[in-house]
Amino acid sequence: MLKILTGALALTLQVHAANQPATDVTNADIQKALKKTASAVVSDQQLRVVDIDGEYNVAVGALHRARLAATASVAGLTHSRITEIYHVIEGSGTLVTGGTLKNAKESPPDGEIVKVLAGPGLTGVIEGGVSRKVGPGDVIIIPPGTPHGFSEITSDQIVYVVTRMDPHKVLPAGYVAK
Repeated sequence: MLKILTGALALTLQVHAANQPATDVTNADIQKALKKTASAVVSDQQLRVVDIDGEYNVAVGALHRARLAATASVAGLTHSRITEIYHVIEGSGTLVTGGTLKNAKESPPDGEIVKVLAGPGLTGVIEGGVSRKVGPGDVIIIPPGTPHGFSEITSDQIVYVVTRMDPHKVLPAGYVAK
């Protein structure tokens, strides 16, 4: 009887865990965030960080980069514990991923990048890597430790939504942009 009750409880907990409410990030949320920093050259705004059943966090942000002429050296960064998934919604540019970071420096541990946006990582200049043109509708998955940066923005700006998978829970669960 105890085994049956234990099994039933476990099944109930599994069904409950799988039936959590969804979290919405609306287009209005994204547009509001982008409008706040429209005049900035670079903007990265975390909109929400959601705890998924205590297992991992998922964050959603809105980013834009102003026009950037093609350069020989590409400023880039890596995130040591976060996978980023970019979904380009407006504009186009050349994204470089992979290679190595030359003159790499750790992101300050008390800075917004580490505490709110993307966790610990490095910044530097990308050496090598793969360049590709990206534009509206494109989705790019950037694993932890992968250098990435834009070598060129070919339109007035590029706007993209980023989903950040945080299996180590380094981002602040429950965060909601103001």
